[in-house]
Amino acid sequence: MFEIVKAGGWLMVPIILCSIVAVAIIGERLWALQRKKIIPKHLVAQIWHWHSLGQLSEDQITNVRKSSPLGRVLAAGLSNMHHSREVMKESIEEIGRHEVHELERYLNSLGTVAAVTPLLGLLGTVIGMIKVFSVITTQGVGNPTVLSGGISEALITTAAGLSVAIPSLMLYRYLRGRIEELVVIMEAEAIKLVEVIHGERDGAEALRKTRARPPGGAAGGASGGNPSIRPTKATTKATSK
Repeated sequence: MFEIVKAGGWLMVPIILCSIVAVAIIGERLWALQRKKIIPKHLVAQIWHWHSLGQLSEDQITNVRKSSPLGRVLAAGLSNMHHSREVMKESIEEIGRHEVHELERYLNSLGTVAAVTPLLGLLGTVIGMIKVFSVITTQGVGNPTVLSGGISEALITTAAGLSVAIPSLMLYRYLRGRIEELVVIMEAEAIKLVEVIHGERDGAEALRKTRARPPGGAAGGASGGNPSIRPTKATTKATSK
């Protein structure tokens, strides 16, 4: 293996570093984005139970906030539950956008690795071919052994770059899809909480409604006054800057 890396030239160093970064990000995100860590089961049902019994205290709201990303979103609404639906919705959206940003942490770096490593491999190909033609210019094509160094460098760096880029891109897309799924569920849970707290539905009916809602229902309902924790275009631009 070391001989292959050595034959690939100095460009193998950044490609290997990119692979280490990609593995670290993928491992960390797969661990952090476990559904049980983001969306604990029966959290809204427990909050509704406390609320219906008049036992929803500040200490319980604090514990909910510390429990998970969903808990922080719901706690933002609970802290404003004595205000209007609009105020409660805005507080959920504000905290929700921060939580979505946290869920997407390091994904831009993973996408950068997936985009850069093929280019590093291509650069290695170009450098290897330059070496081949330099040898041809000085020594001709009579000795294949002399040409093999540049050709092997070109092929090894290309293969190494693609070997890092392909799985990185696949897992980048997978993690994006997982985050999208988690965001939809968090929006549905937030809608459920708002409806229960403001007495628009009783707890059991709200639970049945959100369970029956299709995956796109939460996002679609946002324009009708339901909270949406997805970053807006303006927020995304500001974050990227």
